[in-house]
Amino acid sequence: MVLRQLQIQQNKNKIMEFTITKKAKNTAFGLIGVGALLAIVGIITNIGEAHFTTRLMTNGLINAFFFMAIGLGALFFLALNYATEAGWYAVVKRIIESVALFLPYGIGIFGLILLTISFMKGAHIYTWMDAHTVAEDELIQGKSAYLNMAFFWLRTLVYFTVYLLFLRGFRKRSLLEDQVGGTEIHFKNYRKGATFLVFFAVFSSTSAWDWLMSIDVHWYSTLFGWYTFAGMWVSAMVVIVLTTIYLKKQGYLPHVNDSHIHDIGKWIFAISFLWSYLWFSQYMLIWYANIGEEVIYYVMRTENYRYLYFGMFFINFVFPMLILMSRDAKRDTGVLMFVGLVILIGHWLDVFIMVSGGSLGANWNIGLLEIGLPLVMAGVFILILFKNLASAPLTPVNHPFLDESIHHEF
Repeated sequence: MVLRQLQIQQNKNKIMEFTITKKAKNTAFGLIGVGALLAIVGIITNIGEAHFTTRLMTNGLINAFFFMAIGLGALFFLALNYATEAGWYAVVKRIIESVALFLPYGIGIFGLILLTISFMKGAHIYTWMDAHTVAEDELIQGKSAYLNMAFFWLRTLVYFTVYLLFLRGFRKRSLLEDQVGGTEIHFKNYRKGATFLVFFAVFSSTSAWDWLMSIDVHWYSTLFGWYTFAGMWVSAMVVIVLTTIYLKKQGYLPHVNDSHIHDIGKWIFAISFLWSYLWFSQYMLIWYANIGEEVIYYVMRTENYRYLYFGMFFINFVFPMLILMSRDAKRDTGVLMFVGLVILIGHWLDVFIMVSGGSLGANWNIGLLEIGLPLVMAGVFILILFKNLASAPLTPVNHPFLDESIHHEF
């Protein structure tokens, strides 16, 4: 009966169809315009500096990876819910899908940045791409069986292909389920979700080694992949909750209640603790062992990025811990929006420090270029997210757990 009412509501009133408002478009284009202006001014005023090319490519890499990772984190969360047969999330499933559907665009931008850096022989970011540097560095030579251009791009293309194939399959079956109903598609998604998690368990670490850790080519950490993954995941959850709150305020998602918002808030709270645990575990073990080739990673960052580095940790751990600990805070949309935006900035800073610390070292800067590029990417991300939201009904009317999700209360 409930499902029948939802179908009637969707077909007659179209209340579940998202329409991009003029104000939303103007906001996104405004971010792109302001960001582009700041970035152009930053480029013009700094183009003659010694490390400008590396700085430009570094910022491109930071922002391309950060926003692509949000889409990838949402894809992981979608697969996780399929594999665990979660019921609560059905009414926000299309939001998760819409965030994940940024991934093809994110991969395109990120792939272009990587390709440009490769043609520039690493652009002093991936020093192992420069044959002259490798010839003079025995340590890099010892890693050359893994860190070489051909194998790097082979792995990268495999990552991209696997992610896009699973994303395409999940979306195709999700839309088909709206039409045919039943449980056959659900169980296929269950199997595919579990399969994706097997691939992702490996790729989430190896891709972090390839794209981020290899920037500090002399250094390695066995926790780095998990650490990067946790930051990716919590950033995606923040975008999901911000989008949910926005749509709710616009009059959409009538079946999303405080319990759904609370659940997403709990995910943000929990993953923030996971990220903090991995940050501390990696830092503490390396600091305690005090081995020169290991501590160099932290010496660079604590000496040259001190306030940003520890400030970033404060934002991403202490801030959500203190504010999101209570039940009421996780149900307060105003609190969640404020905390979510702060956490998002905190994890952008995390990626900024991971990349800049290895590529620019002490020659880093946060100027108009560093402010403008993320604004451009944020505007592009919002436009694509809205486009994805408008491409399908916001409620998956034939999801087998929809009734359970509608009555999700605690």
